[in-house]
Amino acid sequence: MTLDLLYNDPALVDFYDLVNTGDVELRRCLALAGEAQSVLDLGCGTGQLAAAFADGRAVVGVDPAGAMLDVARRRPNGEKVEWVEADARTVRLGRRFDLVILTGHVFQVFLSKQDQLAVLGTIASHLAPGGHFLFDSRNPAAEAWHEWIPERSEEMVHHPRFGMVKGWYDARAGADGIVTYRTWYEFVATGQVLTAESKIAFPSKEAIAAGIAAAGLVAESWFGDWEGGAWTPASREIIPFGGLR
Repeated sequence: MTLDLLYNDPALVDFYDLVNTGDVELRRCLALAGEAQSVLDLGCGTGQLAAAFADGRAVVGVDPAGAMLDVARRRPNGEKVEWVEADARTVRLGRRFDLVILTGHVFQVFLSKQDQLAVLGTIASHLAPGGHFLFDSRNPAAEAWHEWIPERSEEMVHHPRFGMVKGWYDARAGADGIVTYRTWYEFVATGQVLTAESKIAFPSKEAIAAGIAAAGLVAESWFGDWEGGAWTPASREIIPFGGLR
Protein backbone atom coordinates (compact mmCIF):
# COMPACT_ATOMS: atom_id res chain seq x y z
CA MET A 1 0.00 0.00 0.00
CA THR A 2 1.09 3.56 -0.69
CA LEU A 3 2.18 5.48 2.40
CA ASP A 4 -0.78 7.60 3.54
CA LEU A 5 0.34 10.93 4.98
CA LEU A 6 -2.94 11.22 6.89
CA TYR A 7 -1.59 8.59 9.29
CA ASN A 8 2.16 9.07 8.88
CA ASP A 9 2.72 12.85 8.86
CA PRO A 10 2.87 14.03 12.50
CA ALA A 11 1.30 17.37 11.52
CA LEU A 12 -1.76 15.61 10.09
CA VAL A 13 -1.90 12.98 12.83
CA ASP A 14 -2.14 15.89 15.26
CA PHE A 15 -5.71 16.42 14.00
CA TYR A 16 -6.85 12.81 14.18
CA ASP A 17 -8.38 12.83 17.66
CA LEU A 18 -10.01 16.22 17.04
CA VAL A 19 -12.16 14.89 14.20
CA ASN A 20 -12.50 11.21 15.21
CA THR A 21 -14.03 10.92 18.66
CA GLY A 22 -15.58 7.46 18.28
CA ASP A 23 -17.50 7.67 21.57
CA VAL A 24 -20.44 5.50 20.45
CA GLU A 25 -18.07 2.96 18.92
CA LEU A 26 -16.01 2.91 22.10
CA ARG A 27 -19.01 2.23 24.34
CA ARG A 28 -20.27 -0.57 22.09
CA CYS A 29 -16.87 -2.26 21.88
CA LEU A 30 -16.49 -2.18 25.65
CA ALA A 31 -19.97 -3.68 26.06
CA LEU A 32 -19.28 -6.48 23.58
CA ALA A 33 -15.94 -7.27 25.22
CA GLY A 34 -17.75 -9.03 28.04
CA GLU A 35 -15.32 -10.96 30.23
CA ALA A 36 -12.42 -10.73 27.78
CA GLN A 37 -9.14 -10.53 29.67
CA SER A 38 -6.89 -9.99 26.64
CA VAL A 39 -7.46 -7.72 23.66
CA LEU A 40 -5.64 -7.26 20.35
CA ASP A 41 -6.42 -3.97 18.61
CA LEU A 42 -5.31 -4.17 14.98
CA GLY A 43 -4.93 -0.81 13.26
CA CYS A 44 -5.12 0.84 16.67
CA GLY A 45 -4.23 4.31 15.39
CA THR A 46 -3.78 6.84 18.16
CA GLY A 47 -4.83 4.22 20.70
CA GLN A 48 -8.09 5.64 22.06
CA LEU A 49 -9.83 2.26 22.14
CA ALA A 50 -6.81 0.20 23.19
CA ALA A 51 -6.13 2.52 26.12
CA ALA A 52 -9.79 2.37 27.19
CA PHE A 53 -9.54 -1.45 27.32
CA ALA A 54 -6.31 -1.41 29.33
CA ASP A 55 -7.77 -1.22 32.85
CA GLY A 56 -7.66 -4.80 34.12
CA ARG A 57 -6.88 -6.37 30.74
CA ALA A 58 -3.76 -7.32 28.78
CA VAL A 59 -3.93 -5.17 25.65
CA VAL A 60 -1.75 -5.05 22.53
CA GLY A 61 -2.19 -2.29 19.96
CA VAL A 62 -0.79 -2.82 16.46
CA ASP A 63 -0.41 -0.13 13.80
CA PRO A 64 2.02 0.40 10.91
CA ALA A 65 2.18 4.19 11.42
CA GLY A 66 4.81 5.25 13.93
CA ALA A 67 3.37 8.77 14.10
CA MET A 68 0.04 7.36 15.30
CA LEU A 69 1.72 5.17 17.89
CA ASP A 70 3.68 8.16 19.20
CA VAL A 71 0.33 9.74 20.11
CA ALA A 72 -0.96 6.45 21.54
CA ARG A 73 1.98 6.09 23.91
CA ARG A 74 1.39 9.57 25.35
CA ARG A 75 -2.32 9.24 26.04
CA PRO A 76 -3.72 8.35 29.50
CA ASN A 77 -3.38 4.59 30.08
CA GLY A 78 -0.91 4.45 27.18
CA GLU A 79 1.76 3.01 29.43
CA LYS A 80 -0.51 0.02 30.16
CA VAL A 81 -0.70 -1.06 26.51
CA GLU A 82 1.93 -2.96 24.55
CA TRP A 83 2.31 -1.01 21.29
CA VAL A 84 3.63 -2.80 18.20
CA GLU A 85 4.54 -1.08 14.94
CA ALA A 86 3.53 -3.66 12.32
CA ASP A 87 1.21 -4.36 9.39
CA ALA A 88 -2.09 -6.08 10.25
CA ARG A 89 -1.78 -8.26 7.16
CA THR A 90 1.43 -9.93 8.24
CA VAL A 91 1.94 -9.45 11.98
CA ARG A 92 2.20 -12.65 14.01
CA LEU A 93 2.66 -12.20 17.75
CA GLY A 94 2.68 -15.87 18.76
CA ARG A 95 -0.16 -15.18 21.20
CA ARG A 96 -3.93 -15.57 21.23
CA PHE A 97 -6.48 -13.12 22.57
CA ASP A 98 -10.01 -13.24 23.93
CA LEU A 99 -11.00 -10.31 21.71
CA VAL A 100 -9.53 -9.11 18.41
CA ILE A 101 -10.81 -5.80 17.04
CA LEU A 102 -10.23 -3.84 13.84
CA THR A 103 -12.36 -0.71 14.12
CA GLY A 104 -12.41 2.85 12.79
CA HIS A 105 -13.09 1.44 9.28
CA VAL A 106 -9.50 0.19 9.14
CA PHE A 107 -10.70 -2.83 7.15
CA GLN A 108 -11.36 -0.48 4.24
CA VAL A 109 -7.74 0.63 3.84
CA PHE A 110 -7.01 -2.88 2.50
CA LEU A 111 -7.93 -2.37 -1.12
CA SER A 112 -7.62 -5.85 -2.63
CA LYS A 113 -9.41 -9.10 -1.84
CA GLN A 114 -5.99 -10.63 -1.18
CA ASP A 115 -5.14 -8.02 1.44
CA GLN A 116 -8.56 -8.31 3.07
CA LEU A 117 -8.14 -12.08 3.33
CA ALA A 118 -4.68 -11.57 4.83
CA VAL A 119 -6.11 -9.35 7.58
CA LEU A 120 -8.88 -11.83 8.33
CA GLY A 121 -6.19 -14.51 8.52
CA THR A 122 -4.35 -12.41 11.10
CA ILE A 123 -7.54 -12.18 13.16
CA ALA A 124 -8.02 -15.96 13.03
CA SER A 125 -4.37 -16.61 13.91
CA HIS A 126 -4.62 -14.53 17.07
CA LEU A 127 -8.09 -15.48 18.30
CA ALA A 128 -8.31 -17.75 21.33
CA PRO A 129 -10.85 -20.60 21.38
CA GLY A 130 -14.10 -19.13 22.62
CA GLY A 131 -12.89 -15.62 21.83
CA HIS A 132 -14.51 -13.04 19.60
CA PHE A 133 -13.61 -10.68 16.77
CA LEU A 134 -15.21 -7.37 15.85
CA PHE A 135 -14.62 -5.02 12.93
CA ASP A 136 -16.46 -2.50 10.79
CA SER A 137 -16.76 -1.41 7.17
CA ARG A 138 -19.04 1.14 5.54
CA ASN A 139 -21.94 -0.29 3.55
CA PRO A 140 -21.31 0.56 -0.13
CA ALA A 141 -25.07 0.82 -0.72
CA ALA A 142 -25.15 3.94 1.49
CA GLU A 143 -22.63 5.68 -0.82
CA ALA A 144 -21.12 7.68 2.02
CA TRP A 145 -18.57 9.26 -0.33
CA HIS A 146 -21.29 11.56 -1.70
CA GLU A 147 -21.05 13.43 1.61
CA TRP A 148 -17.27 13.83 1.27
CA ILE A 149 -17.32 16.87 -0.94
CA PRO A 150 -16.35 20.41 0.11
CA GLU A 151 -19.92 21.74 0.17
CA ARG A 152 -21.13 19.02 2.56
CA SER A 153 -18.07 18.16 4.61
CA GLU A 154 -16.64 21.55 5.57
CA GLU A 155 -16.37 22.11 9.32
CA MET A 156 -14.48 24.31 11.74
CA VAL A 157 -12.41 22.67 14.47
CA HIS A 158 -10.45 24.28 17.28
CA HIS A 159 -6.86 23.13 17.51
CA PRO A 160 -5.31 23.66 20.97
CA ARG A 161 -2.17 25.22 19.46
CA PHE A 162 -3.22 26.68 16.13
CA GLY A 163 -6.69 28.00 16.91
CA MET A 164 -9.52 27.65 14.41
CA VAL A 165 -8.92 25.35 11.46
CA LYS A 166 -11.22 24.74 8.50
CA GLY A 167 -11.37 21.13 7.39
CA TRP A 168 -13.05 19.43 4.44
CA TYR A 169 -12.92 16.42 2.10
CA ASP A 170 -12.99 15.99 -1.64
CA ALA A 171 -13.83 12.46 -2.82
CA ARG A 172 -14.34 10.57 -6.05
CA ALA A 173 -15.39 6.97 -6.64
CA GLY A 174 -13.57 4.89 -9.24
CA ALA A 175 -14.97 2.23 -11.53
CA ASP A 176 -12.98 -0.35 -9.54
CA GLY A 177 -15.00 0.37 -6.39
CA ILE A 178 -12.12 2.23 -4.75
CA VAL A 179 -12.89 5.68 -3.38
CA THR A 180 -10.09 8.24 -3.47
CA TYR A 181 -10.49 11.20 -1.14
CA ARG A 182 -8.35 14.14 -0.14
CA THR A 183 -8.38 15.61 3.37
CA TRP A 184 -7.73 19.34 3.76
CA TYR A 185 -6.96 21.49 6.82
CA GLU A 186 -6.57 25.26 6.45
CA PHE A 187 -5.32 27.30 9.42
CA VAL A 188 -7.55 30.36 9.68
CA ALA A 189 -4.89 32.54 11.32
CA THR A 190 -2.07 31.87 8.86
CA GLY A 191 -3.62 30.36 5.75
CA GLN A 192 -1.32 27.34 5.99
CA VAL A 193 -2.81 24.25 4.33
CA LEU A 194 -2.19 20.58 5.14
CA THR A 195 -3.51 17.88 2.81
CA ALA A 196 -3.27 14.16 2.14
CA GLU A 197 -4.77 11.73 -0.38
CA SER A 198 -6.23 8.43 0.79
CA LYS A 199 -7.83 5.41 -0.86
CA ILE A 200 -10.38 3.02 0.66
CA ALA A 201 -12.38 0.04 -0.54
CA PHE A 202 -16.09 -0.59 0.00
CA PRO A 203 -16.54 -4.40 0.01
CA SER A 204 -20.09 -5.69 0.16
CA LYS A 205 -21.50 -7.67 3.07
CA GLU A 206 -21.44 -10.75 0.85
CA ALA A 207 -17.74 -10.27 0.08
CA ILE A 208 -16.94 -9.72 3.75
CA ALA A 209 -18.92 -12.81 4.74
CA ALA A 210 -17.06 -14.90 2.16
CA GLY A 211 -13.72 -13.65 3.50
CA ILE A 212 -14.73 -14.41 7.08
CA ALA A 213 -15.64 -17.97 6.12
CA ALA A 214 -12.42 -18.43 4.11
CA ALA A 215 -10.39 -17.40 7.18
CA GLY A 216 -12.03 -20.07 9.35
CA LEU A 217 -14.17 -17.57 11.22
CA VAL A 218 -17.93 -17.26 11.69
CA ALA A 219 -20.02 -14.14 12.22
CA GLU A 220 -22.51 -14.70 15.03
CA SER A 221 -24.11 -11.27 14.63
CA TRP A 222 -24.19 -8.57 11.96
CA PHE A 223 -24.80 -5.04 13.20
CA GLY A 224 -25.76 -2.09 11.03
CA ASP A 225 -24.64 0.62 13.41
CA TRP A 226 -22.65 1.09 16.60
CA GLU A 227 -25.85 1.42 18.66
CA GLY A 228 -26.39 -2.33 18.14
CA GLY A 229 -29.07 -2.24 15.46
CA ALA A 230 -29.33 -5.30 13.23
CA TRP A 231 -27.84 -5.04 9.76
CA THR A 232 -30.19 -4.31 6.86
CA PRO A 233 -29.41 -3.53 3.21
CA ALA A 234 -29.99 0.15 4.04
CA SER A 235 -27.58 0.23 7.02
CA ARG A 236 -24.66 2.63 6.87
CA GLU A 237 -22.30 0.16 8.54
CA ILE A 238 -21.39 -3.52 8.20
CA ILE A 239 -20.20 -4.75 11.62
CA PRO A 240 -19.61 -8.50 12.02
CA PHE A 241 -19.12 -9.97 15.50
CA GLY A 242 -18.14 -13.59 15.89
CA GLY A 243 -15.46 -16.16 16.60
CA LEU A 244 -13.58 -19.17 15.30
CA ARG A 245 -15.57 -21.61 13.24
